Amino acid sequence: MVFASFKRLAMKQIVILVGIAALIGSCSSYNSGELVGVEGRKAYAEPDPFGMVPIPTGSFLMGPSDQDVTWTQNNMARTVAVDAFWMDETEITNNEYRQYVNWIRDSIIRKELAIQGIEDFILKDDEGQPYEDRDGEPIIDWNASLDPSKDKEGNIAQIIDDMGIYYSGADRLSLIKKELNVTKLIYNYYWIDLVQASKAANSFRLDYSGGNTDPVVSYGGTVTRPNGEQEEITSRASFVNKDWVLVYPDTLVWVRDFTYSFNEPMTNMYFRSPSYDNYPVVGITWKQANAFCNWRTSYLNHALANSNQPTVQDYRLPIEAEWEYAARGNLDHSMYPWGGVYLRNKLGCFIANFKPLRGNYTDDGSMYPARVGYYGVPNEFGLYDMAGNVAEWTITAYDPSAYVFSHDMNPYYNYNAKPDDPPVLKRKVVRGGSWKDIARWLQVSTRDYEYQDTAKSYIGFRCVRSYLGDQ
Repeated sequence: MVFASFKRLAMKQIVILVGIAALIGSCSSYNSGELVGVEGRKAYAEPDPFGMVPIPTGSFLMGPSDQDVTWTQNNMARTVAVDAFWMDETEITNNEYRQYVNWIRDSIIRKELAIQGIEDFILKDDEGQPYEDRDGEPIIDWNASLDPSKDKEGNIAQIIDDMGIYYSGADRLSLIKKELNVTKLIYNYYWIDLVQASKAANSFRLDYSGGNTDPVVSYGGTVTRPNGEQEEITSRASFVNKDWVLVYPDTLVWVRDFTYSFNEPMTNMYFRSPSYDNYPVVGITWKQANAFCNWRTSYLNHALANSNQPTVQDYRLPIEAEWEYAARGNLDHSMYPWGGVYLRNKLGCFIANFKPLRGNYTDDGSMYPARVGYYGVPNEFGLYDMAGNVAEWTITAYDPSAYVFSHDMNPYYNYNAKPDDPPVLKRKVVRGGSWKDIARWLQVSTRDYEYQDTAKSYIGFRCVRSYLGDQ
């Protein structure tokens, strides 16, 4: 009886609350004087991003799962916690990166046409006046067609022609082929430097001096630009940084990385041929990988804004702790992403692309990088190729003692090295090992580094995106 009475009372309260909610919702001008939040805002659950898997919030023992056979002494076992995030289930492929390259190519063509005053490629307001960006340049109309057959004056064909270079045959007389001039594929991008904005010396002040009735907002301090120049802070806009990067992969890494080794066929075809579309992109510097993340964020958020949907967190490279946590797949004390200490399956086949035995590159089924996901099942989180195939950039700067001073919550250490900084400040953590490495470098806890302005034929990357809310 007591339970029945309580149930009736609860139902009565629910009816009353529903009635109040309906009254508030039906009369937007009604002010109850209660704290009810902003009217019209609905709870939002972000959709699953294509090609990414969710990595839940968790803590794990970060650090070596085996003895330090190389005696590098650059990590130690410690418990850390990481927040939930999305992660690409495979490394970024050649074809996915080519979408980015083609977008940059088309944007440059449109920009050149807009600068030349071709009206169809300039975005205008309702009164026919052209929009301009912060640098005073016309804003591109992305809906304008780039079909040369529809351009009677030949402007599009001329710009496309200018973006190519000719090279001659063996006789140096006949022009036999035209290539895209990749030195013209430059991505200019912006981002907000939250690290510099958060410094106490760079915060704003409210100035009441001079007999002002209302306070005047002023700033102190300076910001450092990517080229190393110092600039005084005048407003919040001072924390918006701009940089540029060449977007095309360095295809010559196949020759440069291996002395006295014939790899010219990979130079000519690895990124260009459709045969390698689903292979991980390589020849990408750390800076290029970050620029790709910036573009991917803008590309998605622009589409979301056009359909009146909320924007999402930025794509980025994973911090080192996120990468190791994801690679372990919730299997504590596991040496490799698949668990256990063995590199072969029950049939005796190698389950990763690396350099097995005594330099037998082909015994695992691949001479060079393999197709993404080629080696069987994913780990417990649904991620492929977290060991071998290609090593992966992280956003973390490399310091042998980083495990000592970094926080135990989302441990993070980074340094945006300037062009004239010494090489030791340009080291970034690389994880996972590659097709040319021995098994030691495939372990989930093994740390390595490469310089941020260096591209290699055995380093790729995958993106992550912080999860909205708790998971």
